[in-house]
Amino acid sequence: MGLTDIQARINKACTDAERDPADVQLIAVSKVQPNERVEAVLEEGHRVFGENRVQEAAGKWPDFKQRFEGVAVHLIGPLQTNKARQAMELVDAIHSVDRPKLATTLARVAQEIGQCPDLFVQVNTGAEPQKAGILPAEADGFIKECRALDLPIKGVMCIPPVEETPSLHFALLRKIAERNGLAGLSMGMSADFEQAIAFGATHIRVGSAIFGDRVKPQG
Repeated sequence: MGLTDIQARINKACTDAERDPADVQLIAVSKVQPNERVEAVLEEGHRVFGENRVQEAAGKWPDFKQRFEGVAVHLIGPLQTNKARQAMELVDAIHSVDRPKLATTLARVAQEIGQCPDLFVQVNTGAEPQKAGILPAEADGFIKECRALDLPIKGVMCIPPVEETPSLHFALLRKIAERNGLAGLSMGMSADFEQAIAFGATHIRVGSAIFGDRVKPQG
């Protein structure tokens, strides 16, 4: 596998769904990947990457952004409120807005620094107790709260339960987006992104299929 293969699969999935491939953004999930692998994908021309942790992103992307034009970094993992400012100054999009306290913090910091990344509300479509995200029944109200805070909500995001059919969750997320007038659908990973594209995904998150198996940190 690799970047070229994934892009070919995206193009085929878009053709099958009668969609324009330009409407689907591939986020190359570079978390826990060695810099040389990330640099190789940058050299291939890819420019949109996903990180789970602010600290890891801060140690990796300022240098790459200086060396490669047009790089965008998306935070796709959970965000602690005490890391909000650092994240907002570093990344171009946050896909894990998942609770009122975080929304309030993002709004306050946005006012202080005069900028805000694109934001996606994370929806816990499977109502899994161990997983972050707003419950589907509370999503509409939370999106309304975020808009009242002048936050730039661009879409919604989900991570389906591993043991359930992902298409059911993609359909649910699409309904939430549609009734709230949101164009962004961040859904679909290595194992199911073709299905996500069929259900309207605008952002898909693919990691090891591009970079190879993750390298565990030493120690």
